[in-house]
Amino acid sequence: MDPARHPVAHRPTQLAYEYSLFAPADATAPRVCRDFVRAVLFTHDREPLVMPAALCTSELVTNVHLHTKGTAMLRVRLTPARFHVSVFDESPDPPVVTHPAAGAVACWGRGLALVAEMADTWGVAAERAGRFAKGVWFELGGNGGSFRPRSNG
Repeated sequence: MDPARHPVAHRPTQLAYEYSLFAPADATAPRVCRDFVRAVLFTHDREPLVMPAALCTSELVTNVHLHTKGTAMLRVRLTPARFHVSVFDESPDPPVVTHPAAGAVACWGRGLALVAEMADTWGVAAERAGRFAKGVWFELGGNGGSFRPRSNG
């Protein structure tokens, strides 16, 4: 299709974009959720946030896969200043942050410590979301620059 003959309409500026994804209790869930987050950020010209957001998302969804038996629900919210990701699961058990000893090489248990290091802030959602008992979330954006919608023209 020739863009000169078929111009693409510019999308209106919005204050926030929200997306959700349900992921099965499956080993593919972390990758699918990570790719989903990447796609949202690339679509909205927030490339500086892609690496930390993908890593943090992967860690939270991996925790759901390893420590619960149910579905994960991923919610992302993009505003001019922030990128907020929540990962909900069906387990009421609170997450546990472990800190491996200095110099130790750990294969397990580093996920939430990595999220705490990479994210501007993170925590556990105080409210339930339907059948989901808890949500662990993180935010990025303080150093990621301002949000500008991509023009499609």
